[in-house]
Amino acid sequence: MDFDVAIIGGGSAGYAAASSAQSLGAQVAIIDPGPLGGLCILKGCMPTKAILRSSDIMALMGRAKEFGIQSVEAKAQLSAINDRKNKLIKEFADYRIEQLNSPRFTLIEEQAQFISPYEIKIGNKFLKARSFIIATGSVIANYPILGLEETGFVTSDDVLKMREAPDSIIVLGAGAVAVELAQFLLRIGVKVTLLQRSQHILSKGDEDLARPVESRFREEGMNLYTSTKILRAEKTLEGSVIYFKHEGKEKKVCARYILQALGRRPNIDSLHLDLAKVEIQKSCIPVDSKMKTNQPHIFAVGDVNGIHEVVHIAIQQGEIAGYNAINTANEKEVDNRLKASVVFTDPGVASVGLSEKECQANNIPYLTASYSFDDHGKSMCLGETYGHVKLLCHPASGEVLGGHIVGPEAGELIHEIITLMHFRGTVKDMLEIPHYHPTLAEILTYPAEELVDKLSIIS
Repeated sequence: MDFDVAIIGGGSAGYAAASSAQSLGAQVAIIDPGPLGGLCILKGCMPTKAILRSSDIMALMGRAKEFGIQSVEAKAQLSAINDRKNKLIKEFADYRIEQLNSPRFTLIEEQAQFISPYEIKIGNKFLKARSFIIATGSVIANYPILGLEETGFVTSDDVLKMREAPDSIIVLGAGAVAVELAQFLLRIGVKVTLLQRSQHILSKGDEDLARPVESRFREEGMNLYTSTKILRAEKTLEGSVIYFKHEGKEKKVCARYILQALGRRPNIDSLHLDLAKVEIQKSCIPVDSKMKTNQPHIFAVGDVNGIHEVVHIAIQQGEIAGYNAINTANEKEVDNRLKASVVFTDPGVASVGLSEKECQANNIPYLTASYSFDDHGKSMCLGETYGHVKLLCHPASGEVLGGHIVGPEAGELIHEIITLMHFRGTVKDMLEIPHYHPTLAEILTYPAEELVDKLSIIS
């Protein structure tokens, strides 16, 4: 078998790459051992957002009295929550499978292994291609915690399959997956203890974005410890125990389950990349801005390259890799300036562009201003007053360098900032754009106004 482009992995990034290359006239093969659908649809963003909707509704019901409504005691049924999720995911997966089975592509449901830079083995057959695009996603990473393997633990995959909620759980980690599932479990009645090594949850972002989420977690009853050091795990008659150090003292917590949510790693172990002479660094496949590995005909997109493990970035990378695999004389580059992320907690957290932490680490000059939701009319009417919005701009031009939101509808509001940054807009542009009153979006004009004033003083 001989193809113009062979794509290893049929998830979001792989399908985007296949569509891009095929639209340019390439003969494209997609190799995926299954189950077909990809991480986002089967085990990631879509199933988690489906179950989070249930816990969000429960939380609102619990606040009914606050809005003048007689409260009704709500009780979660995890089996029914996951049944709803499974129905939705089947619809999403069936649609993706239909796309993969399109006559535009050759779909091969086998495991791929490189045997040389230009050839892979699939089952008992061999396939050659002028270009390869690796899009195999990620798997749950294991971390060397003393006794954890022997004690036993569950992962995010297991939570999505549970039929009954445990009475208690210890969550290890505080990235997006960890905090979303921790709040979900808390809201459906599970006693949750979350242990985080760093000084605050969501440690990749600025501290001021994490603190309102931590406050909400504690208000809702979560036992949250930051700045911890996990010492060991142990199985006892009481349940699963984690021993940890906090504020100079050794402590322990016991629960029915331990949720290991410390992160994921690229799914590349079975590819035999050494035979393709593809370089690996820190378990990831390094790429340039054109998505090329050290082998210029081999590309790596999505979670495998470790640049920014979110779906829309993976799709963008896939589209560019598919294009560059065919248009070698007129290649495109990924613009990481619009790197965005959303954490679907309550309050939500959303960011685009540069953070204060990144500006300080790279000596990038910036101005910043924030405005709190607890002083914003529409937020007060909604009863959603946790958090704030923050803008960063260039101190000379006023161009928006980054935007950050912790608060209601953060994942939706961030797109106004993304749009502005796409067109290299300034804080003056943000201020001049009409915003309907009363809306959540108009809160963005307040930090913009403050920054325009600061720019005027500087000039």
